[in-house]
Amino acid sequence: MTLQILSGIASKGLQVIPFRLFLFGLLIFAILLACGPAHAEKRVALVIGNSAYKSVPRLANPTSDAALIGGMFRRAGFDAVDVKLDLSAAEMRKALREYGTRARDADVAVVYYAGHGMEVDGNNYLIPTDAILETDTDVFDEAFPLDRVLVAIEPAKQLRLVILDACRDNPFAKTMKRTVASRAIGRGLAKVEPTSPNTMVAFAAKAGSTASDGDSRNSPFAIALSDHLPKPGLDLRKAFGFVRDDVLKSTANKQEPFVYGSLGGDDVALVPPKPVATGPQPNPQSELRRDYELALQMGDRDAWEAFLRAYPDGFYADLAKVQLKKIAAEEARAAATEKARLAEEEKARLATERAKKAEQDKAVAAAKAAEEARIAAEKAKQIEQAKAEAAEQQRKAAEAAAAKALAEKQAAEKAAAEAKAEAAAKQAADRQAAEAESRKIAALSAPPAPSASPGDLAKPVQVELRRVGCMTATADGEWNSASQRSLALFNKYAGTKLDAKLASADALDALKAKSGRVCPLVCDHGFRADGDQCVKITCRAGYRVSDDNECEKVQEKKPVATRDDSRKRDAERKQSESAPKSEASGQIICNQAGCRPVAKGCRLGSVPTAGSGIMKMTGEICN
Repeated sequence: MTLQILSGIASKGLQVIPFRLFLFGLLIFAILLACGPAHAEKRVALVIGNSAYKSVPRLANPTSDAALIGGMFRRAGFDAVDVKLDLSAAEMRKALREYGTRARDADVAVVYYAGHGMEVDGNNYLIPTDAILETDTDVFDEAFPLDRVLVAIEPAKQLRLVILDACRDNPFAKTMKRTVASRAIGRGLAKVEPTSPNTMVAFAAKAGSTASDGDSRNSPFAIALSDHLPKPGLDLRKAFGFVRDDVLKSTANKQEPFVYGSLGGDDVALVPPKPVATGPQPNPQSELRRDYELALQMGDRDAWEAFLRAYPDGFYADLAKVQLKKIAAEEARAAATEKARLAEEEKARLATERAKKAEQDKAVAAAKAAEEARIAAEKAKQIEQAKAEAAEQQRKAAEAAAAKALAEKQAAEKAAAEAKAEAAAKQAADRQAAEAESRKIAALSAPPAPSASPGDLAKPVQVELRRVGCMTATADGEWNSASQRSLALFNKYAGTKLDAKLASADALDALKAKSGRVCPLVCDHGFRADGDQCVKITCRAGYRVSDDNECEKVQEKKPVATRDDSRKRDAERKQSESAPKSEASGQIICNQAGCRPVAKGCRLGSVPTAGSGIMKMTGEICN
C-alpha cells in the first residue's frame, strides 16, 4: 500500500514533493524490496495485442486488453512483463526470440495474445498486423504457428501457460482464395494437445467457436482473467473455472472459454499464496496506521488524496479528510494573501501614475476587501489547525486505549490459563493423595481372610459364573461337571489358568475382578442375543429364519415329476391305445331337421315308413 501511495504521488509529478521526502519514499521502497522472500520464483510474461490490421478492419479491444493484462501481471509481482502492441511479422518474431531467452531461467512463463487467429488443416496460427493472406498458402509464410509460441516457453521449469484471446470471427477467411479445395479452414481455433508436461493453453472460446468483444473497452474474457488469475494461492484450474463462469454469465451462455493441457496433483498458482504468520498476530490496522503516518510526514494534498483512494472509509479516512481541509484552508489563505499583495501593488501603481481618485478609491476598496478576506482565511486556517490537532490527539488516545485494552486482555487470559492449570494440578495431586491414603488404610485394616473349603466356595463361584455369563445352570452348591465346564469356559475367554476341578478362593477372586460379561451369550437357532437375554427372531410374512439366523424369503416350490406320476401316466396312455376305436362311416343323412353325419356303427339303407310298413325310405340301419 505504501507503494500505491508513492506511485499515486509520482503520477501527479515529482515537482510537488520536496526532494528529501522523495528520497525518503525511495528508501522505504528499497527496504520493502529487501524484506521480500529471498528465494522467490522467477516469473516472466509476454503480452501481445494486435488491433491495427492493414488489410482488414481495425479491432477495437486487443490493445486495451493487452494493457489490462500487462498491468495485471505487473501488480501480481512478475519479474519481467513485456507489452507489445500492433506487431508485424518481423516484430512478432523478434519479440518471441527475446522472450524465449528470458524464459530459459524462469520458473513460470506466460504468453497472452489478443488479435486475429485462424485454423488451417487442424493447425492454429496467430496473424500479425501486416498479413495480407490473399491465398490459403500465404498463411504458412505470413502468420505465426502456435507451436512457435510453445517452443518459446518450453524452457520454463514449473509452469508454461499460453492464453489466446484470438477466437474472433476471422475476416481473412471470407476473401482468401483456395488453392486446394480439400484444405480445411476452420471457424475459430482448433483443439490442441500440448506435449510438454505442466503446459496449459487457454482459449477465449471453445475450439471451433468464436469469441465476443463485448460492449465495453475490454472483452469479457480479458475482464474475467484480470479478476481471477492474480488471486494469491488460487490454483490455475480453479481460476480458469471462475473465468469460464463469468464469461458464460456475461455472454448469456454464448461463449465458453476452454483450457487444454494438464497439470499435476499439486496446486499451481500464478501468484504465490501470501505467507501465513505463525507468531503473535499484529494489529490489523498497523499497515493502515503506517500509511497514515507516512502521509502525515509528507503533509501535502497529493499524499492525502492517495491515502483516501486506498482507504476511503474508517477512522483514519476521517482524519485524512480533516488534514485535507487544513491544507485547503492554508491554500485559501495563501491565495488571499497573494490577492492582497497584488491589490497593494495595483494601488501603488495607480498612485504612482496619478490615477483618478475614483480608480484609487476602487483600488483602496479592493485592497481593503482583500485584506479582510486574508484575515478571514487566516482565522479559518487557525480553526482547521485546531480541529486537526484535536483529531490527532483523539487518534493517539484511541490507539493508546486500544493497546492498553489488548494488553489487559492478554494478561487476563494468561492469568486465567495459569489459574486453570494450577487448579487442575492441585486436583490431580489431591486425587493421588486420596488414592494412596485409601490403599494404605485398606492394607492396614484388611483382616486376614479365613480359609474356606471347596464345598463352601462352590455356590459363590457358581453365582459369579452366572453373573459373568459363563454358566446357565442354577447355583446349587454342587460342583459337578457342568460347573467345571463353566469354569473352563471362563478360563478360555478371560485368559486365566484356574483349576476347574474344584471351586477355589483364587477362582472366586478372579471372577469378582470382572465387572461385566466375559463369556459370550449363545442362543439356540431362531433366537438372537439382546443384551443378556435370547430373543426370538420374528420375520415378516413371506420370510423365514435361515440356518444363519437371518430372515430370508420363502421360495415357492415348483411341481416336480416323480417316478409314481410317470408310471400312472404311462398306464393311462397304454389303456387308451388298447381300447377299441369306433369308426365312422363317413355317410350323411338328411331329413326335415337338416343334415348330419351317420352315427358310428350305423349305415344308410331302405327302411319302412312309420305306420304303413310297405313304403320304404332311406334311413339309418344300426346293428
